[in-house]
Amino acid sequence: MNGTNNRYLDSFIETMGRDALLEIQLKKFQMMLDEVLESNSFYKNKFSQAGINSSGDIRTLDDLHKLPFTTKLELSSDQVTSPPYGTNLTFQREKYTRIHQTSGTTGEPLRWLDTEESWKWWARCWAAVYKAAGVKSDDKIFFAFSFGPFIGFWSAYEGAHHIGAMSIPGGGMSSYQRVNAILTHDISVLVCTPTYALHLAEVAGEQEMDILNSSVRITIQAGEPGASLPGTKARIEEAWGAKCYDHAGATEVGAWGFECSAQNGLHINEGEFICEVIDSESGAPADEGELVITNLGRVGMPIIRYRTGDRVKLLKEPCECGRTFHRLEGGVIGRIDQVYTVRGINVFPSAIENIVRRFPEVGEFHVDIYRKKTLDDMEVRIEIKDADPDALASLVSDDLRNGLGIRISVIPVPYGTLPRFDLKARRFTDHREFD
Repeated sequence: MNGTNNRYLDSFIETMGRDALLEIQLKKFQMMLDEVLESNSFYKNKFSQAGINSSGDIRTLDDLHKLPFTTKLELSSDQVTSPPYGTNLTFQREKYTRIHQTSGTTGEPLRWLDTEESWKWWARCWAAVYKAAGVKSDDKIFFAFSFGPFIGFWSAYEGAHHIGAMSIPGGGMSSYQRVNAILTHDISVLVCTPTYALHLAEVAGEQEMDILNSSVRITIQAGEPGASLPGTKARIEEAWGAKCYDHAGATEVGAWGFECSAQNGLHINEGEFICEVIDSESGAPADEGELVITNLGRVGMPIIRYRTGDRVKLLKEPCECGRTFHRLEGGVIGRIDQVYTVRGINVFPSAIENIVRRFPEVGEFHVDIYRKKTLDDMEVRIEIKDADPDALASLVSDDLRNGLGIRISVIPVPYGTLPRFDLKARRFTDHREFD
């Protein structure tokens, strides 16, 4: 097997023609739907109201549009009404072997159950992430997470076992201890959030620990958007001397996206997921809009036509890596519900991060949005190291104005005074919500 083939988990599925791939998706969905409609009361009731009572009612993938969308609010409400796990359960409780939950950053956490079969499916999905990034069985993978109830840590760990790589957990460690462990164990693959990869590099610099010449050759970023942003990706690669790969997934959905060696968009793992892009207001198909996902290997607690809230732009042409799976240009652009309108301009958090990260002298940053009298105002606080604070703040302000078409105040603050994050970063505060 040559080097290119080594970057596929299943070269047959990943490179097959689109018509054959869609036929496989349909068959997988029909098989899952038969089981779900037999005993899953959540979807059985939901779909019967739409006139769907068997897999025979879905004859083509176009027939998926007969099915109503599933929303996070709907799932949360179901778990509140039927605690603790809701009614989206296809099997008896004893069939399930693992429980995880979402972070709960936008409300009560969703609790999600997996059977032994669906947990193996999770491992395969993560194995596809590793293979696409060029991770091999002789790699040592370090997980810079505080292991808790969130599924991303555990599924990534399980996926490493699936490809036979050595796993080194970083739970219960300080950032300094994690950097030291990376150097001590000759780690070759680092898995963490993009924010935390930059923070570990910052700690290494403060402690004069040489990560640039370490054994790390690949970083895989998960847990938050960012690693598809050119500015953030470049910062991570420059700090670690390694190739940075993006990944996307969610507790309730699965590990649905990965970046390949071509690094020209985020691949949708269409062997395990059916993905649609819709106009978020009308629900009609679109090339740019909200991502809708159906997973195909999690029968015990499935997700069917789930509105993720992620804004994406679809790329349909084949990738130079040889995969025929569709891609998302720039990965996840942002959240549909996290677009900030300031003086009539829609501002995505990712757009600000991409510009700020172009400046290597900037450490962390935070964005505050205020309403002053009748006008909205946006301020970006930035930490500056080894540069004239006022001069650099002026340069960042100019780039933000040119890139976003809006004047933004940039305020330098002492280095190390803004919060650091090892999970999802929270860099935006809209004070208008409290006015």
